[in-house]
Amino acid sequence: MLHLRVIVPAERSQAVVDLLSTDPAVTHVVVLPGAAKVPPGDLVLCDVVREGADGVLVALQKLGVDKDGGIAVEGVDTTLSTAADRAGRAAPGLGTDAVVWDEVARKTGEETRLSATYLLLITLATIIAGIGVLLDQPILIVGAMVVGPEFGPLAALSVALVRWRPPIIRRSATALVVGFLVAMAVTVLSTWVLTSADLIDREMLLAERPLTDFIWRPDALSWVVGFLAGVAGMLSVTSNKSGSLVGVLISVTTVPAAANVAVALAYNVPSEAIGSALQLLINLAAIVLAGVLTLLVQRLWWSRITASRRSWADRLGGPVVPHGSGRASRRPAPSPGTADPAVPAIRDDDRSAV
Repeated sequence: MLHLRVIVPAERSQAVVDLLSTDPAVTHVVVLPGAAKVPPGDLVLCDVVREGADGVLVALQKLGVDKDGGIAVEGVDTTLSTAADRAGRAAPGLGTDAVVWDEVARKTGEETRLSATYLLLITLATIIAGIGVLLDQPILIVGAMVVGPEFGPLAALSVALVRWRPPIIRRSATALVVGFLVAMAVTVLSTWVLTSADLIDREMLLAERPLTDFIWRPDALSWVVGFLAGVAGMLSVTSNKSGSLVGVLISVTTVPAAANVAVALAYNVPSEAIGSALQLLINLAAIVLAGVLTLLVQRLWWSRITASRRSWADRLGGPVVPHGSGRASRRPAPSPGTADPAVPAIRDDDRSAV
């Protein structure tokens, strides 16, 4: 369940209220006339089940609410309401399977900024992984995988490719390239500093490392693991299951591979540097490809679910409309050439904002 806070100009308020009131996925509609000050307008509150949220957000944007007012979306953890239960039954599919595209785009888009925090996190993760590589300690490698923030730009890149948003594609690619280059450069320097302090040495890299040598020896399974991790990661993002994302981060050899490249360059071991770089590229490509394919399948699958639901509603005589008694009823389809009373009309002065 999602909670919507909508600020809408007063002259368009009734159209928004009609839209929300006649959508079976929406419930708990509240209207506060003139409550909004900046921007000015009416405040409309409602709850919408996840499986119907994307359609509602698209409809609100077609009415120009995002341009002349505002739409805020918040998650609702617990709802005790018969009306909410009815909305969940009336909407197609399941909430955990639904993709709210605006939510996913905003969530992943925030991860494309080349911020100081992002650079610091990826650098710290790479340094930790570099030490783990030399000590042959998987626990340090796992810790570095969890700290690394690189999945954010990877997810944003996948979403931007599916929705074809070139600016976000450029920002995501820049965050990945610059982030890894800065992290590897600092890791090379830290390796030299730790070596001069006699804490580590070149022999540790050249010694047998049975627990971590997979990092610089990529094979077919590297692609398989990266691809599966990309699918799981994108599903965790679209379904808002952050707990699953932790497991994804632990399974992907991106930061450890970058760390092994840096350490190998610091000690002039080109064979390991090349192998680790290949491992890094394989995992990055596999994750992005998996993310794109996962989103495409979700979009196709969900469009078929909604189309099937609309067809089912049409066969029963029209879309589901909340009845005054609180029960969902069937409204007869309007005759040809007759305006549908349940669909908000857009006046001529509103069309310019759409």
